[in-house]
Amino acid sequence: MMGKSQRRTLGGKYGWLFWALMLLFIYLWTITGLSFSGIQASAGEVTRSIINGLFHPDWAYVYDGSGEDLLSLILQTLAIAFLGTFVSAILSVPFAFWAARERRKNKMHWRSTSGKFTLVFIRTFPELVLAIMFIKAVGPGSFAGVLAVSIHSIGMLGKLFSEAVENMDRGVDEALTAAGGGRVDVLCLATLPTVMPEFLSFTLYRFEIAVRSASILGMVGAGGIGTPLLFAIQTRSWSRVGIILLGIIIMVTAIDWLSGTLRKKLV
Repeated sequence: MMGKSQRRTLGGKYGWLFWALMLLFIYLWTITGLSFSGIQASAGEVTRSIINGLFHPDWAYVYDGSGEDLLSLILQTLAIAFLGTFVSAILSVPFAFWAARERRKNKMHWRSTSGKFTLVFIRTFPELVLAIMFIKAVGPGSFAGVLAVSIHSIGMLGKLFSEAVENMDRGVDEALTAAGGGRVDVLCLATLPTVMPEFLSFTLYRFEIAVRSASILGMVGAGGIGTPLLFAIQTRSWSRVGIILLGIIIMVTAIDWLSGTLRKKLV
C-alpha cells in the first residue's frame, strides 16, 4: 500500500496537472458560451476614421467660452470625481469600523459580518446602473453623477478601510487603554492617527478610478465629458472624438501620476 508521505509526494508532483485541467475546462466553457457574430463590415472604416481624428483633432473645441467646450467639461468631470470621492471617504469611515473584525477569540463576529455584507451589497451595483437610477430620481446632470460615484465608492473604500483597521498595530491602543484612556480617547488619539495614512492613500487610489468612471457616466446623462463624446460618435464627428479622447488621456495620465506621487509620500 502507498504511504501517506508517498501520496503527499504524488499530490505535490501532479497537483498542477489537476489545476491545469480545471483551468482548461473553465476556459473552454467560457469560450463555448460566447456567440461571435463576426466583425462588422464597417469596422475598418470606423477604426481608420477614429485614428484620423486623433491625428487631426478639432482644436477649436478645446475652449470657446461656451461652458460646453472640452476644458470646461473636463473640469466638470474632475469635480464629479473629486466630490464623489470626498463624500464617500467621509461616509466610509463608520462603515469601516462596522465591518472591521475584532481580534478576540471565541466570539461571534455578527457585527463585522453584517458590515461586510452591507459593503458587498453596495458594491453590487455598478456606477452606470446607479447613475441611471439617480437620473430618474434627481434628473440628468452632474449631481446624479456625484451621487453614483459616492455610493459606489463607499463599497470599495469601506472594504479597504476596514482591512486597514483590522491589520493596524494595536500597541498604541493597548498602551493608551492601560494608561486609563476611554474608547473615545483610543479612537481619536491612537486608532485614527495610525490608520489615517492608509485611509488617505486608498482615497487617492479611489479618486484615480473615479476620474475614469466620471468620464463614462456622461454617456447616460450624468454630466461630464462622456455626453459630448457620445454625441460626437453618433454624429461621426471624428475630429471632435479625437480631441475629446486626447483630453481624457491627458487628464487620466496626469491624475495617475499625481496620485501615485502623493501615495508614495503617504505610505
